[in-house]
Amino acid sequence: VQSVHVRARKPETLATTAWPAIGMGSHCNSSSVSVAAHTFAAEIPDFLTEEECKLIVHLAQLKGLQKSQILPTDDYEEAMEMIEISQMDIFNLLDHNQDGQLQLKEVLTHTRLGNGRWMTPENIREMYTAVKADPDGNGVLSLEEFKQLNIRDFHKYMGSQKVKMSDLVRNSQHTWLYQGEGAHQVMRAVRQRVMRLTRLPPEIVEHSEPLQVVRYDQGGHYHAHMDSGPVFPETACSHTKLVANESAPFETSCRYVTVLFYLNNVTGGGETVFPIADNRTYEEMSLIQNDVDLRDTRKNCDKGNLRVKPQQGTAVFWYNYLSDGEGWVGELDDFALHGGCLVTQGTKWIANNWINVDPNRRRQLQFQQEMERYAGAGPGAPGEWTVDKAYSGVHLEL
Repeated sequence: VQSVHVRARKPETLATTAWPAIGMGSHCNSSSVSVAAHTFAAEIPDFLTEEECKLIVHLAQLKGLQKSQILPTDDYEEAMEMIEISQMDIFNLLDHNQDGQLQLKEVLTHTRLGNGRWMTPENIREMYTAVKADPDGNGVLSLEEFKQLNIRDFHKYMGSQKVKMSDLVRNSQHTWLYQGEGAHQVMRAVRQRVMRLTRLPPEIVEHSEPLQVVRYDQGGHYHAHMDSGPVFPETACSHTKLVANESAPFETSCRYVTVLFYLNNVTGGGETVFPIADNRTYEEMSLIQNDVDLRDTRKNCDKGNLRVKPQQGTAVFWYNYLSDGEGWVGELDDFALHGGCLVTQGTKWIANNWINVDPNRRRQLQFQQEMERYAGAGPGAPGEWTVDKAYSGVHLEL
């Protein structure tokens, strides 16, 4: 593993482990790339060898890949009508600055909850015209104009639209590869390397998600997004919810750290973009200015603050959460917003290692204790904790 030397203004700790020398608000050397004052992305060349990259791709192909996002179903309209929410509640939800008017960019920030289609300002205007929502044509809906609308007309319009894969938030295929005990030696080696890179406790890394392998064909993309969501008192983490045995209205992945690997050299496009890296402040509405949506990785990757070119074997490492100031996971770091730029030529292969940590220390500790207990139980341990080992013994000649 190539060492990464970072001068940390404020070293972090997690639980009782002295971790890491790489800290929030750090500056990196020539092998790393500074992302923002609040977080950073370290770019590490030659983290994987060419042979390891090829092996991971082969294992993924053997396992089989599935579409990362499927096209909307025909019953979209019916599903939307089942959601019980008043028209006034919808207006208040969309009216980000609470000025009694809906601007295009306010609507855009919420249309991702629609039928899976990535909406552009042009799409919104077309929809307004189709349902006669904006009589004066100024692109702004007043409360009175909104009250005159039949929400079902919006649902019918969205349900009638023919959507292509390129119209979706994400256009790729992926699979998951087991990295735990008994996995292929390369898979184990990658996990151990990630453990040394992040300097996180082994019990946290070992019980995190398997390796996700992703293929983007020509025309593939992933619009800017967060790898995890905000954690409120009423939010559960996907990995700890079963052992915590607590009901919660919201759930997120609690991916504290992302380590992304480039598995091949891409002929054209396919960069990883951090649109607001190094911005002094974050404001969601500022992501869309003059019909330019910085989150749109098919059109506006060149306008992002930081772009990392895919190079085989390179790893990119960043935090999705800030510190709570007491050595544990704090609030979501908005500056970690990132996306996969349009692949203009060839194919792009990447892999993701996510390290899952529950911001609730008690739940994380309980989860680790349960996982250790089941791991020690050997054969016959409860099925919920069985990870796919179908290809753990596969050996390939490269």
